[in-house]
Amino acid sequence: MSKYPEFESRMTKTAEVLKTELAAVRAGRANAAVLDQITVDYYGVATPIQQLATISVPDPRSLMIQPWDASVLKGIEKAILSSDLGINPQNDGRVIRLVFPQLTEERRKELAKQVKKYGEESKVAIRNIRRDAIEKFKKQQKASEITEDDYKNVEKDIQKLTDDAIKNIDAIVDKKEKELFEI
Repeated sequence: MSKYPEFESRMTKTAEVLKTELAAVRAGRANAAVLDQITVDYYGVATPIQQLATISVPDPRSLMIQPWDASVLKGIEKAILSSDLGINPQNDGRVIRLVFPQLTEERRKELAKQVKKYGEESKVAIRNIRRDAIEKFKKQQKASEITEDDYKNVEKDIQKLTDDAIKNIDAIVDKKEKELFEI
């Protein structure tokens, strides 16, 4: 267990948020996670698609959404169209099919930029956590709650936590970028 669980857990949560954001960035193959951020107006309540339907992957290039209540079919279709997914849903009256086209080189580059942007935002969040931690211990040192030497050690430990968290963010981003350029 770390000496700084509060800051370590915040950094870990930042990495988890990044993974969630990147799951919604579609690589070449169909992945139900692209629907995670899409909600449908279901009797006046914004409800995630996963809570309204069964989502299956019949083949690597398509998703099939089968709602439990047929009356929500149009709502799901409308929510997908208004999202930034960029895929036209095919509604046959019982199920909605999403066919993922082959990614063009240009689209892959756009997605890679988006992935890098998410990574940078996460790194900024990590650095803000580091700043908060350093400020907290600086106040303790000024109030003579910890010694100058203790403060220097804390600073080193927090910097190591930050470096490790940023390495983790870089690894997550690199993995997603490789996924985008797989054919």
